[in-house]
Amino acid sequence: MIDQVLTNSGQNDKTTYKTDAAKEKPIRSIAKSISWRIIGTLDTMIISWIVTGKLDTALLIGGVEVITKMVLYFFHERIWNSIKWGK
Repeated sequence: MIDQVLTNSGQNDKTTYKTDAAKEKPIRSIAKSISWRIIGTLDTMIISWIVTGKLDTALLIGGVEVITKMVLYFFHERIWNSIKWGK
């Protein structure tokens, strides 16, 4: 099963990982960064709340963090998408 995921063997349709990954559009990176940041920000807020004991501080930390990390992730994803290694 792991071999099938890593090597794409056993797939019956005409597309392959190589062609799919090469055609990934920026809008997909935006959607992925938003969904990941929702998860990451909730995690940051919960940890901040546990550590500080203050909900308002946790929300402030999460609010700042969500913007900066979404921007950083978008550019990180686009750079990795342009690298041919491992595709």
